[in-house]
Amino acid sequence: MRRITIWALSTVAALVLLFSYRTSTMGAGGETSAAATAGATTDSGGGDGSGTATGAVAQTRWGPVQVRITVSGGKITDVAAVQVPDGNRRDQEINDYAVPILRQEALTAQSARIDTVSGATVTSDGYRESLQSAIDAAHLR
Repeated sequence: MRRITIWALSTVAALVLLFSYRTSTMGAGGETSAAATAGATTDSGGGDGSGTATGAVAQTRWGPVQVRITVSGGKITDVAAVQVPDGNRRDQEINDYAVPILRQEALTAQSARIDTVSGATVTSDGYRESLQSAIDAAHLR
């Protein structure tokens, strides 16, 4: 009877430890969905529809994503990634590949209606979310 009790307690303890383990791919709070925080800002270059606008930080399951747009004559002339997930080497590889593609898509589309980059779905979603926030802050369509 004593062996069964020890075995049962050991099994329960092992299961508790197993289910409470947080993997390194989860965010600090274990979040798994994207949620933008308030905080889009603009730096107007005058009344001619020129300047920069920084989108709100999109909190993704891999880390924060934030973009800044440059606007001239009411058109997006540049998009820069201010923050991207960089918690490990794989994040950096994905972003080295995906961010230039997302930038080019945004410049071509002149909107946040851009395609997801295969293999970088979460980052693409966060990029779109922050990009839309920057576009809204710049008062573009």
